[in-house]
Amino acid sequence: MEYTTARLKDESITADIVERFKEDGYPVIEDFIQGSLATFTGIREKGQDFDIDRAIVIEAELAPENPITPKLAVLEVLEGRGFKNAKIKKPCVTADYKADDLHIDIPIYRKYDNGQYELAVGKKHSAEDNREWAKSAPRELIDWVNNYDANEAYGSNKHDQFRRIVRYLKRWRNFTFGDDVRRKIYSIGIAVMVKESFVSSINDEGFPDDLTALRKTIDHILNYRSYFTQVDVDKYSVNVTLPVCPYRDIFHSSSIVTGTQFRNKLSALLKTLDKVADEEQESKQCELLRNAFGEDFPECAETSSASSNAVKTVFASAGVVGTSQGA
Repeated sequence: MEYTTARLKDESITADIVERFKEDGYPVIEDFIQGSLATFTGIREKGQDFDIDRAIVIEAELAPENPITPKLAVLEVLEGRGFKNAKIKKPCVTADYKADDLHIDIPIYRKYDNGQYELAVGKKHSAEDNREWAKSAPRELIDWVNNYDANEAYGSNKHDQFRRIVRYLKRWRNFTFGDDVRRKIYSIGIAVMVKESFVSSINDEGFPDDLTALRKTIDHILNYRSYFTQVDVDKYSVNVTLPVCPYRDIFHSSSIVTGTQFRNKLSALLKTLDKVADEEQESKQCELLRNAFGEDFPECAETSSASSNAVKTVFASAGVVGTSQGA
């Protein structure tokens, strides 16, 4: 499935939701793409679905008191369109369209006149004390991730490098961890950690050295921030604060097992990258990188010397990045 086809499918689904909400008395006042598509930090691996995160916004004064009501309406729309596994999760309605390799997440917000958003939180059968309209700032989060100093020397180059670093770590996560842990190492958590810890590496001609930037950023995450806290011998929790309202811990539902594996494997990745930097043969560098990021990472010629700039920039065109679509 091509990305343009996925977007057309997304737009068609959105149109059906808009019509349904209008019929139900709470018309949609805006909708927008959020998540990695909005911040250009997504990856799509071979054989994987396109991942689209489409926010639907209704007027607060007309919104149902029960936040599950509009989510049930979205569920009915999706099931009516042939989504067999559509379900209401706590933050959104989600479904896979297997025929077209499309995965969609649809969060529902209500918006007040002062611009405040509230997210419909709760599952299909959540009791009253387990569902709510929760304060949120989805557009602020997008802006926070996308913001950079355009007046800084090579500011746009550095921001592009930041985005690539996020994508590398997402690809590494997907390749390195088992499903149970991987699902708890949230993409937004990775993006926030990298944004707050990013150390760019751009030379005076604007030429990027992604290997150095990745090494320095991971070192900063591990040694100069307080994301990982030791809670017992060789055991760690992970805590990353959302930089916008509601300023919650992104990893609040992640276990000590997740925190420990995340920290230890990130440390192992840094050691691998240090070996890559010290390695003299480009072919051996690429072998180390393929072991860390998977076979999508390109192979290098046996005769290539690491004295060239090839490995410094090979990340930027590597399959580890994939496309800018996905999550």
